[in-house]
Amino acid sequence: MDSRTFRNAMGTFATGITVITTEINGDVSGMTANAFMSVSLEPKLIVVSIDKKSRLLEKIHKSKKYGISILSEAQQEYSMIFAGQIKEKREVEFDRIGGIPVLKEALLTLSCNVVAEHEAGDHILFIGEVTDLNINKGEPLVFYNGKYRNLKVLEELAL
Repeated sequence: MDSRTFRNAMGTFATGITVITTEINGDVSGMTANAFMSVSLEPKLIVVSIDKKSRLLEKIHKSKKYGISILSEAQQEYSMIFAGQIKEKREVEFDRIGGIPVLKEALLTLSCNVVAEHEAGDHILFIGEVTDLNINKGEPLVFYNGKYRNLKVLEELAL
């Protein structure tokens, strides 16, 4: 199978949208990703998958820290900004958690210290120990079959 077929097949798995952030010398960098999962409760570990061609890769290697912002349905523009889909400069509001920049008003924000990394094909998996978190109310932004969705629309489609 070719890469496009595989990518389309993986798109049938509905996911939330995260923005992964880190900071080097006051310069905040981030990227949109749906390759995120919880790994362990004790210790509290999560993993993110970063393409080897990503500009964020070397920054996480250097900082050894990253933040995760799980986006709400009202934050599609942030997803598009950090995915490079919106090219013009837009204002992005950050909070800090555990000293790491995260997106304001995200459903969940986490700060993590990198405890391990593993090469996996054309990606690097960063396992992070969660040092702090903040939970907000709201509905998640969902990505399914190559399109942004929200739960209300998905619920209506099921009826």
